[in-house]
Amino acid sequence: MIFSNNILSQTLVQLCLDKGVNHIVISPGSRNAPLTIGFGNHSEFKCFSIVDERCAAFFALGMAQQLKKPVAVVCTSGSALLNYYPAVAEAFYSDIPLVILAADRPADRIDIGDGQTIRQQNVFENHILYSANCIEGEEFQIKNETEINIALNTAIELKGPVHINLPFSEPLYNTTETQLIWPQNVLARKPNFSLDESLNPFIKQWNDSKRKMILVGVLDPNSVEQRFVQQLAKDKSVLVLTETTSNLHNAHFISAIDQLITPLTTEDFKKLQPDILLTFGGMVVSKRIKAFLRNYAPKAHWHVDAKKAYDTYFALKHHFKTTINNFFAEFLPNTIEVQSNYQTQWLKIREHRLLRHRIYESEIPYSDFMVFCEIFHLLPQNIQLQLSNSATIRYAQLFNISPSISVFCNRGTSGIDGSTSTAIGAALASKLPTIFITGDLSFFYDSNALWNNYIPQDFKIIVINNGGGGIFRILPGEKNTELFNTYFETKHNLNAKQLSKMYNIKYESVEKKDELKVKLNAFLNKKEGPALLEIFTPATINDNVLLDYFKFIL
Repeated sequence: MIFSNNILSQTLVQLCLDKGVNHIVISPGSRNAPLTIGFGNHSEFKCFSIVDERCAAFFALGMAQQLKKPVAVVCTSGSALLNYYPAVAEAFYSDIPLVILAADRPADRIDIGDGQTIRQQNVFENHILYSANCIEGEEFQIKNETEINIALNTAIELKGPVHINLPFSEPLYNTTETQLIWPQNVLARKPNFSLDESLNPFIKQWNDSKRKMILVGVLDPNSVEQRFVQQLAKDKSVLVLTETTSNLHNAHFISAIDQLITPLTTEDFKKLQPDILLTFGGMVVSKRIKAFLRNYAPKAHWHVDAKKAYDTYFALKHHFKTTINNFFAEFLPNTIEVQSNYQTQWLKIREHRLLRHRIYESEIPYSDFMVFCEIFHLLPQNIQLQLSNSATIRYAQLFNISPSISVFCNRGTSGIDGSTSTAIGAALASKLPTIFITGDLSFFYDSNALWNNYIPQDFKIIVINNGGGGIFRILPGEKNTELFNTYFETKHNLNAKQLSKMYNIKYESVEKKDELKVKLNAFLNKKEGPALLEIFTPATINDNVLLDYFKFIL
């Protein structure tokens, strides 16, 4: 076996191996040569070469999202490292274990005018769980081993991003057939999710309340045991609100939150106002539910999460530091079903909304709304669905999605950057066929994601191209001015045909209503790939169609 003869490189590579961090995304460079040699020559590492560092980091994030373990990204020194920042922030807020391995120049070369040199130490300090700043030299071996152990264990234990900075002096390419160092592997701690507090006061409050709302954010599929799901669904005093990214399904749960609450009056909101709000999962998409719960605050907001609790609704009273299954296992057996019509009345309103929704679907003109309607009706079963941010994830909230479909979206920071790269990484790591739905701006913004030799054959992309950032038309302000068209909506005439040709992706397009259903159905059932379907929609009616929808379903 060939090793880098650099001691620091051998230390890092061996500790990654010992801890099972064996998926490595490498962006080509020179200063990171000792790491590339170490990882690339070892058969137990699965290495991937992605040139664009921003794409590389999101690609790694997508793999970590599916693998549920750390994935490492390796870059050279200088500005290359800064291109990781969007993915680092997303990993930080989405609790995804990402290991940033940054080659650096020696300390005496910083701030003297050398090329590809920046101040790399602690560069992610506001959005990182741990920064390990290694020091070159065998006399610092114990310190470096300690720092690397802490960083890797932190990513494993706390599920988030860590940064390991590794200075390397030239020569960078020397190799040896001898392992020069056997670093000590300090094992990561096994998590302890047991509750160390009495639940009695909370159980009493729960049992005394007739209006309990459970709001579920981003969750992995099958996160909650079915026995708990069924018990919550049976309790008429409990109203469970979920989202597309909650991956939690029951006939008595309300999944289209905006569909339910957007047409409500002040009197309706008072009836919906909960005594207790129980939340779990990650970020919530709906801005309307956030506004409602801030304006009509519950008496108590409890959040269940082993790691953190955000005071999103300005009413947080308690954080249960455990997993949701562990919490329900200890909490639910002590609760009683309270006589209440809270769930029943809102399910009745939900049924009315769904009836109006179906009528509206049959009447709408060709638009983004119609396209999303057809997509979600025709999606195949048992797939992974990746969604980009902005309009795509918000339209997705309005439609029922089969429980057999696993849904993911970068909701940590809700940025459009990196959605395509994330989807490709996730598709590679998942055993499920993957469909990625995205808007035009998000797709073109991350077009370097297609500069990727690892796109699975069953990966499909659907691009809804309305010629700009159409979601901005829904916001207040004057439309159709030069300022709006240039700096908000960002009108364009781009299409994905030439990109698809360049990257050898099969391309098809839809430009009118009459061909939508037939072409979409054929595309979704294609066996060979990867493939891209670009659906062109009008630029100027989508906002009115969506706003009219919320008036119509009243």
